[in-house]
Parts: sequence; C-alpha cells; structure tokens
Amino acid sequence: MLDIIDIDFKNPEHGRIVVALLDEYASGDMGGGEPLPAYTRDNLAASLAARPWAHALVARIDGQPAGLAIYLEGFSTFACKPLVNLHDFMVSARFRGQGIAQCLLAALEDRARAMGCCKLTLEVLEGNLPAKSLYQKMGYEGYILKEETGRAMFWQKKLAL
Repeated sequence: MLDIIDIDFKNPEHGRIVVALLDEYASGDMGGGEPLPAYTRDNLAASLAARPWAHALVARIDGQPAGLAIYLEGFSTFACKPLVNLHDFMVSARFRGQGIAQCLLAALEDRARAMGCCKLTLEVLEGNLPAKSLYQKMGYEGYILKEETGRAMFWQKKLAL
C-alpha cells in the first residue's frame, strides 16, 4: 500500500529517512555517483528544519521509504505569488515502475495549490530521459517568455567556502 507523508525535519526518524533516500539518489548516476559527504549526512535534517520554506514528502510502500521529494518555497515576482521549486526528487530503485513518481508529483501539486502557488519549477539533467518523460507526462515543460529570446536555462556558480 502506498502512502505519502509530509516530513517533519525535527523528527529524528524522518530525518534519517530523508538522508538515506537522498544518499541513494546522490550515489546513483543522476545524482553524481557519489554518496553524500559526512557533513551533509550529519547536518541535513537540522539545516532543513531551520528553514521554514523547506519541505519534503516521502512515499512509502507498506511502510518502507520508497521515494522522496524535497521542495522549497519561492516567490514569483511577475505573478506576485508563491511558487514551489522541486529541488530533489527520486524513487528508490527497488520501487521503480509502480507509479510512485506520479503519485509524489501529484501530492506535491496538491501542496502547492494549498499554498496558493502559481507554479512549480524543477531542473532536470538533459540525459535523464526517464525523468524528462515523466515530467512532460505530468505537464512540466521548459518555458519561453518570447520566442526570440529562447528557452530559460538553469545555471549555477559554486562559491568557495
């Protein structure tokens, strides 16, 4: 039986579940192929708990953690409304092919609507064809404000600590 729970980052068991699922994701090809650093494993739940705009959903199959959606509240200045950015999303390899990803995305959309959000955003690797297919099936797409300026792109600049 599938159920989806809202994570309480202050709950130690919830924190362990989030870290374990995120570590599995990070260790896979689409997560970079490396486990989470020890610092991240030790501090992630508390760091997320300190940020009231950080949330997560966990899908469970018969009580076993099966999927994770970490999302962050943001704000659309053009719409003057909140938005949700899906920051990390994964389904554990042993549970794939059971419709969990679609259920997690539907639950996320429900949460975003309840928050009064105008949209959901995410980033996906070009080579992650299964994820791209899923997102398109669920109504996600790249966006263009004007044809002549092209598609929006997601860029980053890492900062030295």
